[in-house]
Amino acid sequence: MYKNRKTEPALAPIGVFDSGVGGLTVVREIMRQTPSERIVYFGDTARVPYGSKSKNTILRYSRQIIRFLRTQNVKAIVVACNTASALALPDIQKELDIPIIGVVQPGAKVAAETTRQKKVGIIGTEATVNSAIYTHMIQAVDPDIQVISRACPLFTPLVEEGWLKDPVTEQVAARYLDTFKESDIDTLILGCTHYPLLRSLIGRLMGNSVQLVNPAYETASALKNLIEQEDLCNPIPPQLQNDMYQFYVSDAADKFKQFANSILPYDIETTKQINIEEY
Repeated sequence: MYKNRKTEPALAPIGVFDSGVGGLTVVREIMRQTPSERIVYFGDTARVPYGSKSKNTILRYSRQIIRFLRTQNVKAIVVACNTASALALPDIQKELDIPIIGVVQPGAKVAAETTRQKKVGIIGTEATVNSAIYTHMIQAVDPDIQVISRACPLFTPLVEEGWLKDPVTEQVAARYLDTFKESDIDTLILGCTHYPLLRSLIGRLMGNSVQLVNPAYETASALKNLIEQEDLCNPIPPQLQNDMYQFYVSDAADKFKQFANSILPYDIETTKQINIEEY
């Protein structure tokens, strides 16, 4: 299906990118579900957040990052950003000769299969919510499902700041989620890769009757299935080599590394800063 592969494609790493640290929730799930796979991650920390930017800007950023990841000889790419998945992925898929997946479709599919009352809520960035891509994908599975969306733009900077359990974050979350109180949703999609880091808070505010869908988990599962189908699984047993996991950012490498080590199952020793505008 895909052409121009290297001689040993299965040994090549998987490329993952996001606007900042949020995509680390996807990396965490990939590490857990496919422990043999090498990973090259890029976080666009100089240009975060993506959620308030235009489609043309997101597409330009995504193409630059993909050009960088191709220099690392990746065998597949995960767009670990809901905004880029919504606005850039359809165009990028036509331009690549290696597998590429986003985080929207896996989450939408599971939400459509999970809801019993046919009422699904979505929280995400302004760009993701305005694109209505989750609504389209959910209703493609079942057109009778009612979808209620709410943009939560303050969640991303609060997570990036590390204020996961701060009273301010709880107040902001309560105000955002109040939208869903009268809607009778039974399923809520965490439609930004930052949001799983607020999962316990969101779950507590929504209550036990609402099932949370974490697209990061579902994307890692979809990736596992994809590389199995394409015969791209790394046959070497899991081993923490120096080049097993590589992390790159466009700014603030030390801050990124500190945050990454607070949520990943393995400590990362180095994070390299690159000028992504060169790509």
